[in-house]
Amino acid sequence: MATFVKLNGFVEHLAEKTHNLGADVLTLALSDTAPAAETPDPSVLTADCILANVTQVAYTNLSTRVITTTSSAQTGGIYKLTLTDLVLTAGAGPVAGFRYVYIYNETATVPVDALIGYYDYGSTLVLAAGETLTVDFDDANGVLQLV
Repeated sequence: MATFVKLNGFVEHLAEKTHNLGADVLTLALSDTAPAAETPDPSVLTADCILANVTQVAYTNLSTRVITTTSSAQTGGIYKLTLTDLVLTAGAGPVAGFRYVYIYNETATVPVDALIGYYDYGSTLVLAAGETLTVDFDDANGVLQLV
């Protein structure tokens, strides 16, 4: 299972009212380029923590990338974002190879399409026609917790 990496810029964007994680549309973006290899690197500066700085693959033949929020709540001062697992399905043909699966806020406007974090699958994945990949968002701990 890939591990979620929270992007540093997400923290500042959250504090400055970019995200409403309980209501905004969260979506996946796929890339085969490491964050550190992007120019600029979306994992370093807050201003660069946007989808426009990610080299995305072509989404031809891929099912929806929109995520469903299961819950967005705090208990005892600990906020947890829980998302419904998303099954990516290759349709009539293959999906371009990808290694990194980003979560971004499609609703965000300042900045546009603000990134939240990503999963690194360790090597390039290619979905052939009819194949699926389940992105597991950890029902018990949520995709992220804020303390």
